Amino acid sequence: MRTIAVEPYDPEWPAAFERIKDWLWPQVSDLALDIVHVGSTSVPGLAAKPIIDFAIVMESYDIFPALKARLESLGYRHEGDRGIPTREVFKGGPSGFMEYHMYVCPQDGPEYCRGLLFRDWLREHDGDRDAYADLKRKNAERYPHDIDAYIEGKSDFVEGILKKCTSTPSV
Repeated sequence: MRTIAVEPYDPEWPAAFERIKDWLWPQVSDLALDIVHVGSTSVPGLAAKPIIDFAIVMESYDIFPALKARLESLGYRHEGDRGIPTREVFKGGPSGFMEYHMYVCPQDGPEYCRGLLFRDWLREHDGDRDAYADLKRKNAERYPHDIDAYIEGKSDFVEGILKKCTSTPSV
């Protein structure tokens, strides 16, 4: 049984993402728009599980069959959307990288857009970033072997930040 571990921010996480991207981008650049670091390891100063989350961004689902076939040829397997529409999960692939979660999302996919809003808010608001880190640590202590409860324990906070994002006028 895997234990959920939230670690202090590691300044090596962005470099770990870049190593994955540097390997993967030439393999998919003719089909994808970008590969974007998302999730907690993409927020400087934020404690996180030491797992890189990133999205391969595609223009639309019209591209998905070709991108899926390409990723499968690289050793990845598609695991569906795991209950989150417009966010396709892929597992497997080459070893030698820091542990990561890879998603494929359309550029206008709601989950991808929400993730960017949340990430960018935390990058700009240290108080909310630190409050989120505290919550993550508490949830990891409270639910050390229950990832669903760990995630659910963060959902009200995440939704609260997303409401701030949509109610704060852009400058």
